[in-house]
Amino acid sequence: MKIYNIDDVEKFLDIIKKCKGSVELVSNQGDRLNLKSELTKYLAISKLFNDNTFINEMELIASEPEDVQMLMKYMTNKN
Repeated sequence: MKIYNIDDVEKFLDIIKKCKGSVELVSNQGDRLNLKSELTKYLAISKLFNDNTFINEMELIASEPEDVQMLMKYMTNKN
């Protein structure tokens, strides 16, 4: 799933933490990085930032259907 316009990274990471299964960030090279891992999460997210704290787009893979629903709810209700 593609996630767009993440302007509140802390809230986004809280949602990831609540997910029951694995949530992976897919890099431009096709690598999958487990966002549930604290070290990987901070390394991956820090690489996505430009000079400001706004992420335009990222691809995620969630292993559990209820986690996909939670992420979709976050994206539709964040305004």
